Amino acid sequence: MFFGESIKTKMPSREQALPGRATKMPVPARHFVLGTPLEPPFPPGHELLLVGMGCFWGAEKRFWSIPGVHTTAVGYAAGLTPNPTYQEVCTGLTGHNEVVRVVFDPRVVTFAELLKVFWESHDPTQGMRQGADVGTQYRSGIYVHSDAQRAAAEASRTAFQAGLTQAGFGAITTEILPAPELYYAEEYHQQYLAKNPDGYCGLGGTGVACPVGLFR
Repeated sequence: MFFGESIKTKMPSREQALPGRATKMPVPARHFVLGTPLEPPFPPGHELLLVGMGCFWGAEKRFWSIPGVHTTAVGYAAGLTPNPTYQEVCTGLTGHNEVVRVVFDPRVVTFAELLKVFWESHDPTQGMRQGADVGTQYRSGIYVHSDAQRAAAEASRTAFQAGLTQAGFGAITTEILPAPELYYAEEYHQQYLAKNPDGYCGLGGTGVACPVGLFR
């Protein structure tokens, strides 16, 4: 591992973290694909999923086409630097993860069903990386908004680990934490692969199925 990579794979201390800024990132008024707002307020009865699963370009695309998903947005979360830029996140000195926020109607698609998509769309055993993408910003994470979401996330992790172990994979490294503040990413990152159909997508799963019925 190169020296630069070793820095990027370690969470910075508060003293090491970049200072950031008070100014928030401008957010597009509408989703490029769905035409819905990226910012609240969201429709009554809708819920939030916040996950990190590698490069957020491909991760966001995986969710926006699911029936019952109202809107999606990409951003930075679970780190230390307020309102970071993409360039700052890439240094490894913000501690932030690249995340996707999914706003969904639980009457159409359940939190458990979205967790299945999450687990099957990346390799959650790789620590601070996802394939060739290396750094704290590519770690696997589920950031929960309620006790019920935490229980479902933890149960799904246990169920998926059984399948991974049987298939010869190692231990899941996914962090499950209370949902932190989401700092929206720059406009060009939002729905990136819809704007750039031939753009890079490092998203890839393990080929192991996640048994939703065991943790619903």
